[in-house]
Amino acid sequence: MRWIPLVIVAALGVLLFAGVMLSRNPNREALPSPLIGKPAPAFRLPVLHEPGRLVTDKDLRGAPYLLNVWGSWCPACRDEHPVLTRFAETKRLRVVGFNWKDEHADAMRWLEQFGNPYFMVLTDYEGKAAIDWGIYGAPETFLVDAGGTIRWKYVGPLTDAVIQNELLPQIARLDAGKPL
Repeated sequence: MRWIPLVIVAALGVLLFAGVMLSRNPNREALPSPLIGKPAPAFRLPVLHEPGRLVTDKDLRGAPYLLNVWGSWCPACRDEHPVLTRFAETKRLRVVGFNWKDEHADAMRWLEQFGNPYFMVLTDYEGKAAIDWGIYGAPETFLVDAGGTIRWKYVGPLTDAVIQNELLPQIARLDAGKPL
């Protein structure tokens, strides 16, 4: 009778493992966003290089863009930066930086040191806009269509494989006017 709890725990472990394996989701670490398919949250944020200038979500409409959340304090952002820079150089989409909870001088120094792949860098010093976007870490990346609807989200550093296997197909679907 003492072995019954052990058998139950082992059976639950087997069921959990089988459920994960049978999900057929190649990206089991992906976190779905409730914002996919919904309008991007409204924001009004200052531009890093022009602190007196405020940009809203409506200002970015008219063409798709990639919103990349980063901070100079984020080690994974450093790993991602060359990948993001290569993608930005293709000029496939506008890449908008979302500098999150950073110091202005630190963000400027970071871009000066590693280069600036961004079309524009918005700043969210207090992290209030990030709450509306459901951002809980950096880096995170959102694909927003021309109408302002979020079409894709990736949590973690972008890699060449993620861009090739996930982002580019999403962009191709946008270009073809197909629903995502």
